[in-house]
Amino acid sequence: MADPPTIYAWAGGREAFERWLDVFYDLVEDDELLAPVFEGQVTTEHRDHVTAWWCEVMGGPGRYTAEHGGYEHMLAKHRGLAVSDDQRLRFVTLLSRAADLAGLPADPEFRAAIMGYAEWGTRLAVENSAPDAAPVAHAPVPRWGWGVAPPYEA
Repeated sequence: MADPPTIYAWAGGREAFERWLDVFYDLVEDDELLAPVFEGQVTTEHRDHVTAWWCEVMGGPGRYTAEHGGYEHMLAKHRGLAVSDDQRLRFVTLLSRAADLAGLPADPEFRAAIMGYAEWGTRLAVENSAPDAAPVAHAPVPRWGWGVAPPYEA
């Protein structure tokens, strides 16, 4: 049996992640709980950087590491933000809603994979953004996989 495609490839590559995250950040800009974190507007640069992160994490090109500094850069962007549990949950909820609106694959395996990463990553963001946080200073960008449920291919 051949190896399953990466989550990145299954989604439709960078274009799919870009479409999804643009819809997501449009929702964020209209959200009373999350908009203030971004001062009401999520810049094109921020959207591009986060898209590069998600693409790399989901098996795509290593652009975030090559161009933006990898894990250390992402960690620096979250330090001191004091992300609340309510903000974390809203973030994950809007990511899920945006996946529907952006037309990402709806199969349960794909959604479990991306939302599993969203849960994992946002919980780390809450911990790492706390004022007294002592996160790991150096780590690789995670490479997320299918877990126990790879995509079904007939």
